[in-house]
Amino acid sequence: MKTSRHLLCWIAAAALTAAPVLLAAPPVPAAAGQTVPSFTGRDQDGSYWKLSDHIGKKVLFLYFFPKDDTAGCTTEACSLRDNMPELKQAGVDVVGVSFDDQDTHKNFAFKYNLNFPLLADTRGAIADAYGVRAGEHKKMDRRVSFLIGLDGKILHVTDSPDPALHVKELANALARLRKITCAR
Repeated sequence: MKTSRHLLCWIAAAALTAAPVLLAAPPVPAAAGQTVPSFTGRDQDGSYWKLSDHIGKKVLFLYFFPKDDTAGCTTEACSLRDNMPELKQAGVDVVGVSFDDQDTHKNFAFKYNLNFPLLADTRGAIADAYGVRAGEHKKMDRRVSFLIGLDGKILHVTDSPDPALHVKELANALARLRKITCAR
């Protein structure tokens, strides 16, 4: 009797200790209004890219994508490439991030003539800082984009697997930003 009571107490204690792990929610992406986590990465050409070098100079469209040269990621990247003149005119820089390595990014950028940096986040440090990893042990990002203001705060977040929605919401967020700026 005493042994079974001890065994039950041990099982209950183990269950309570494990409960926070079992009940842990998936990471939530950074949200509008938050100051962005700082990071440094290497782009497709091997150059260092530091977020702190861009804050305060231009609005930044930081987008995370699952994998180079796949249908949705190619659609999104090419759409951003094609809209680059309008984005530059609006004072927006673009940078993409995925778990792919530098060589894969270089091939992807060359193949589609991409005109913005793609950062290699092979260990997922940037993805984890922004809460966009596809799963706890996966080496892949969810498709999430952040429009970051001059003050380093997130103006808009799009968290959707639909690549066209990211570009559409970017355009809408920039239109709202222009209205606010013009109204001042």
